[in-house]
Amino acid sequence: MTAATSEEFAQVYWIGGGSGGGKSTIAARLAERFGIALYPTDTTMLTHAEQSTTEEAPQLERFKRMSMDERWLTRDPRDMLESFHWFEGEAFELILRDLRAYPRSKPVLVEGLRLLPHLVAPHLARPTQALWLLPTPEFRAVAFERRGTLWDIAGKTSRPPDALRNLFERDAMFTERLQGELRKLELPSLTVDGQRSFDDTVDLVAAMLELS
Repeated sequence: MTAATSEEFAQVYWIGGGSGGGKSTIAARLAERFGIALYPTDTTMLTHAEQSTTEEAPQLERFKRMSMDERWLTRDPRDMLESFHWFEGEAFELILRDLRAYPRSKPVLVEGLRLLPHLVAPHLARPTQALWLLPTPEFRAVAFERRGTLWDIAGKTSRPPDALRNLFERDAMFTERLQGELRKLELPSLTVDGQRSFDDTVDLVAAMLELS
Protein backbone atom coordinates (compact mmCIF):
# COMPACT_ATOMS: atom_id res chain seq x y z
CA MET A 1 0.00 0.00 0.00
CA THR A 2 1.40 3.39 -0.93
CA ALA A 3 0.95 6.43 1.26
CA ALA A 4 -0.32 8.50 -1.66
CA THR A 5 -3.01 5.98 -2.53
CA SER A 6 -4.16 5.43 1.06
CA GLU A 7 -4.25 9.13 1.88
CA GLU A 8 -6.43 9.86 -1.14
CA PHE A 9 -9.32 8.09 0.63
CA ALA A 10 -8.36 8.89 4.21
CA GLN A 11 -11.86 10.26 4.86
CA VAL A 12 -13.60 7.10 3.59
CA TYR A 13 -14.96 4.35 5.84
CA TRP A 14 -15.72 0.98 4.26
CA ILE A 15 -18.26 -1.69 5.28
CA GLY A 16 -18.15 -4.83 3.16
CA GLY A 17 -19.22 -8.42 3.67
CA GLY A 18 -21.57 -11.16 2.61
CA SER A 19 -25.19 -10.80 1.57
CA GLY A 20 -27.67 -10.63 4.43
CA GLY A 21 -25.17 -9.37 7.00
CA GLY A 22 -26.92 -6.04 7.58
CA LYS A 23 -24.44 -3.79 5.79
CA SER A 24 -27.03 -1.42 4.36
CA THR A 25 -29.15 -0.96 7.48
CA ILE A 26 -26.14 -0.61 9.77
CA ALA A 27 -24.42 1.86 7.45
CA ALA A 28 -27.60 3.94 7.15
CA ARG A 29 -27.92 4.10 10.93
CA LEU A 30 -24.28 5.11 11.33
CA ALA A 31 -24.49 7.78 8.63
CA GLU A 32 -27.51 9.27 10.36
CA ARG A 33 -25.96 9.08 13.82
CA PHE A 34 -22.67 10.70 12.86
CA GLY A 35 -23.96 13.00 10.14
CA ILE A 36 -21.73 11.64 7.41
CA ALA A 37 -22.34 11.00 3.72
CA LEU A 38 -23.45 7.51 2.70
CA TYR A 39 -22.54 5.76 -0.55
CA PRO A 40 -24.35 2.40 -0.93
CA THR A 41 -22.64 0.69 -3.85
CA ASP A 42 -25.64 -1.55 -4.59
CA THR A 43 -27.46 1.50 -5.95
CA THR A 44 -24.78 1.99 -8.61
CA MET A 45 -24.69 -1.59 -9.91
CA LEU A 46 -26.90 -0.91 -12.92
CA THR A 47 -25.12 2.33 -13.83
CA HIS A 48 -21.69 0.78 -13.48
CA ALA A 49 -22.77 -2.24 -15.51
CA GLU A 50 -23.90 0.06 -18.32
CA GLN A 51 -20.64 2.02 -18.18
CA SER A 52 -18.38 -1.06 -18.33
CA THR A 53 -17.03 -2.42 -21.59
CA THR A 54 -16.72 -6.09 -22.50
CA GLU A 55 -12.94 -5.82 -22.11
CA GLU A 56 -13.27 -4.25 -18.66
CA ALA A 57 -15.97 -6.63 -17.39
CA PRO A 58 -15.98 -9.94 -19.30
CA GLN A 59 -17.78 -11.84 -16.54
CA LEU A 60 -20.53 -9.22 -16.49
CA GLU A 61 -21.01 -9.61 -20.24
CA ARG A 62 -21.27 -13.38 -19.84
CA PHE A 63 -23.79 -12.93 -17.03
CA LYS A 64 -25.94 -10.59 -19.11
CA ARG A 65 -26.35 -13.22 -21.81
CA MET A 66 -27.56 -15.91 -19.41
CA SER A 67 -31.17 -16.84 -18.68
CA MET A 68 -32.31 -16.88 -15.05
CA ASP A 69 -31.99 -20.67 -15.00
CA GLU A 70 -28.43 -20.43 -16.35
CA ARG A 71 -27.55 -17.85 -13.75
CA TRP A 72 -28.97 -19.52 -10.67
CA LEU A 73 -30.14 -23.06 -11.38
CA THR A 74 -28.24 -25.14 -13.91
CA ARG A 75 -24.70 -24.23 -12.92
CA ASP A 76 -22.67 -25.51 -9.98
CA PRO A 77 -22.58 -23.02 -7.06
CA ARG A 78 -18.79 -22.98 -7.30
CA ASP A 79 -19.01 -21.76 -10.89
CA MET A 80 -21.64 -19.24 -9.80
CA LEU A 81 -19.18 -17.94 -7.21
CA GLU A 82 -16.08 -17.81 -9.39
CA SER A 83 -17.78 -16.21 -12.37
CA PHE A 84 -19.97 -13.63 -10.59
CA HIS A 85 -18.75 -10.25 -11.81
CA TRP A 86 -19.17 -8.33 -8.55
CA PHE A 87 -17.38 -11.07 -6.60
CA GLU A 88 -14.53 -10.83 -9.10
CA GLY A 89 -14.10 -7.10 -8.56
CA GLU A 90 -15.29 -5.92 -11.95
CA ALA A 91 -16.11 -2.18 -12.08
CA PHE A 92 -14.44 -1.51 -8.71
CA GLU A 93 -12.56 1.35 -10.35
CA LEU A 94 -15.91 3.02 -10.95
CA ILE A 95 -16.57 2.94 -7.20
CA LEU A 96 -13.26 4.74 -6.67
CA ARG A 97 -14.20 7.23 -9.37
CA ASP A 98 -17.46 7.99 -7.57
CA LEU A 99 -15.69 8.39 -4.23
CA ARG A 100 -13.30 10.93 -5.73
CA ALA A 101 -16.32 13.16 -6.36
CA TYR A 102 -16.98 13.48 -2.61
CA PRO A 103 -15.30 16.35 -0.73
CA ARG A 104 -12.12 15.13 0.90
CA SER A 105 -12.75 17.39 3.86
CA LYS A 106 -15.79 15.38 5.02
CA PRO A 107 -16.10 11.68 5.93
CA VAL A 108 -18.07 9.30 3.74
CA LEU A 109 -19.26 5.79 4.54
CA VAL A 110 -19.31 3.36 1.61
CA GLU A 111 -20.94 -0.06 1.90
CA GLY A 112 -21.70 -3.10 -0.22
CA LEU A 113 -20.68 -6.62 -1.18
CA ARG A 114 -18.50 -5.25 -4.00
CA LEU A 115 -15.91 -4.04 -1.46
CA LEU A 116 -13.51 -6.96 -1.70
CA PRO A 117 -10.71 -6.85 0.89
CA HIS A 118 -7.80 -7.06 -1.57
CA LEU A 119 -9.28 -4.18 -3.58
CA VAL A 120 -9.99 -1.98 -0.56
CA ALA A 121 -6.71 -2.63 1.29
CA PRO A 122 -4.47 -0.42 -0.88
CA HIS A 123 -6.74 2.55 -0.17
CA LEU A 124 -6.71 2.36 3.63
CA ALA A 125 -4.76 4.91 5.61
CA ARG A 126 -5.33 2.65 8.64
CA PRO A 127 -6.94 -0.80 9.10
CA THR A 128 -9.74 0.54 11.31
CA GLN A 129 -11.21 2.43 8.33
CA ALA A 130 -12.75 -0.80 7.09
CA LEU A 131 -14.84 -3.65 8.45
CA TRP A 132 -16.42 -6.71 6.87
CA LEU A 133 -19.65 -8.19 8.23
CA LEU A 134 -19.74 -11.97 7.85
CA PRO A 135 -23.21 -13.49 8.33
CA THR A 136 -23.64 -17.12 9.28
CA PRO A 137 -25.77 -19.19 6.85
CA GLU A 138 -28.54 -19.36 9.45
CA PHE A 139 -28.58 -15.61 9.98
CA ARG A 140 -28.57 -14.98 6.22
CA ALA A 141 -31.66 -17.15 5.71
CA VAL A 142 -33.54 -15.43 8.54
CA ALA A 143 -32.51 -11.98 7.27
CA PHE A 144 -33.87 -12.59 3.78
CA GLU A 145 -37.05 -14.11 5.19
CA ARG A 146 -37.66 -11.05 7.36
CA ARG A 147 -37.02 -8.71 4.44
CA GLY A 148 -39.52 -10.57 2.31
CA THR A 149 -36.86 -10.98 -0.41
CA LEU A 150 -36.07 -14.68 0.08
CA TRP A 151 -37.55 -15.72 -3.27
CA ASP A 152 -36.89 -12.54 -5.28
CA ILE A 153 -34.19 -14.15 -7.43
CA ALA A 154 -34.88 -17.87 -7.09
CA GLY A 155 -38.58 -17.30 -7.78
CA LYS A 156 -37.73 -16.21 -11.34
CA THR A 157 -36.29 -19.62 -12.22
CA SER A 158 -38.08 -22.80 -13.24
CA ARG A 159 -37.24 -24.55 -9.94
CA PRO A 160 -37.13 -21.96 -7.16
CA PRO A 161 -36.21 -24.30 -4.25
CA ASP A 162 -33.17 -25.66 -6.13
CA ALA A 163 -32.10 -22.19 -7.20
CA LEU A 164 -32.40 -20.93 -3.62
CA ARG A 165 -30.16 -23.75 -2.39
CA ASN A 166 -27.60 -22.80 -5.04
CA LEU A 167 -27.71 -19.17 -4.00
CA PHE A 168 -27.23 -19.95 -0.32
CA GLU A 169 -24.36 -22.32 -1.09
CA ARG A 170 -22.71 -19.73 -3.32
CA ASP A 171 -23.11 -17.00 -0.69
CA ALA A 172 -21.71 -19.25 2.04
CA MET A 173 -18.64 -19.91 -0.11
CA PHE A 174 -18.27 -16.19 -0.75
CA THR A 175 -18.28 -15.52 2.99
CA GLU A 176 -15.65 -18.23 3.49
CA ARG A 177 -13.54 -16.65 0.77
CA LEU A 178 -13.81 -13.28 2.51
CA GLN A 179 -12.74 -14.82 5.82
CA GLY A 180 -9.61 -16.27 4.27
CA GLU A 181 -8.74 -13.05 2.51
CA LEU A 182 -9.25 -10.97 5.64
CA ARG A 183 -7.03 -13.27 7.69
CA LYS A 184 -4.30 -13.02 5.07
CA LEU A 185 -4.51 -9.24 4.90
CA GLU A 186 -5.00 -8.87 8.67
CA LEU A 187 -8.12 -6.77 8.23
CA PRO A 188 -11.01 -6.66 10.73
CA SER A 189 -14.26 -8.58 10.44
CA LEU A 190 -17.34 -9.17 12.55
CA THR A 191 -19.39 -12.37 12.54
CA VAL A 192 -23.12 -11.65 12.40
CA ASP A 193 -25.10 -14.51 13.92
CA GLY A 194 -28.05 -12.85 15.63
CA GLN A 195 -26.60 -13.17 19.13
CA ARG A 196 -26.35 -9.39 19.48
CA SER A 197 -29.23 -6.96 19.14
CA PHE A 198 -29.25 -4.63 16.14
CA ASP A 199 -28.46 -1.62 18.33
CA ASP A 200 -25.56 -3.44 19.98
CA THR A 201 -24.21 -4.43 16.57
CA VAL A 202 -24.41 -0.83 15.36
CA ASP A 203 -22.54 0.34 18.46
CA LEU A 204 -19.87 -2.31 17.98
CA VAL A 205 -19.38 -1.46 14.30
CA ALA A 206 -19.05 2.24 15.21
CA ALA A 207 -16.41 1.39 17.81
CA MET A 208 -14.46 -0.90 15.45
CA LEU A 209 -14.43 1.81 12.77
CA GLU A 210 -13.49 4.39 15.41
CA LEU A 211 -16.34 6.66 14.34
CA SER A 212 -16.98 9.64 16.58
